[in-house]
Amino acid sequence: MRSPTSVIAEDEPLLRGELRESLSRLWPELSILAEAEDGIQAIRALQVHQPDILFLDIEMPGINGLEVARVASGKSHVVFVTAYNEHAVAAFEQGAVDYVMKPFTTARLATAIGRVRERLATRPAHLDGLIDTIVNQTPAKKYLHWLNVSQGQNVRLITIDEVCYFQADNKYTMVMTGDSTSLIKKAIKDLIDELDPEVFWQIHRGTVVNASAIAAIHRGLRGRLDVRLKTRKETLTVSAPYAFRFRQM
Repeated sequence: MRSPTSVIAEDEPLLRGELRESLSRLWPELSILAEAEDGIQAIRALQVHQPDILFLDIEMPGINGLEVARVASGKSHVVFVTAYNEHAVAAFEQGAVDYVMKPFTTARLATAIGRVRERLATRPAHLDGLIDTIVNQTPAKKYLHWLNVSQGQNVRLITIDEVCYFQADNKYTMVMTGDSTSLIKKAIKDLIDELDPEVFWQIHRGTVVNASAIAAIHRGLRGRLDVRLKTRKETLTVSAPYAFRFRQM
């Protein structure tokens, strides 16, 4: 009988290391195939390794844990690692494998391990209902509404709706509107956390596009996806880890 497999997705390095060491000690038969420090790495690990179990932090940068859970739904058993009790209770009551509160104790992790081991013989839970419940119970986050960008001696105010896409430029970010290109002194990885993920979709490590600015998605040879924009001539390449956004198209 093969050993069960797992992936750990947790953005805090110390906690990720502690979780790995505790799992190795409490469940030595468990094979930890990969560790992820953000949502994109977690989705890539799911696609590559197809683990039996995913230990998943709800709050992660970029693509958060709830979006990762949608990808894992029905494919991997999920143990949520969370600092938010309301999330954890909802997850446990609606059929996720279990949850572990931060900072976790060895005893609580051992309990979660016992429960997930019992469920390995069953199909992983479908989590869409759970995820919708968590989203509805979570207070609305305030996202960025405008940007101040320098243009020569002037400072221009750009509303977030005007932005077609953002492009990384070393430690800066280019802001592309329908008729202008500007530069802001903020790395795109920091900017992403301030953008509404329902509106702004990351399609590449260094590219975030306004969904309402998309005119069409072109599927080329070998499955490559390109985004065509309504008001700009250039096309934007979708890298493989982000192609899941367009699977239903």
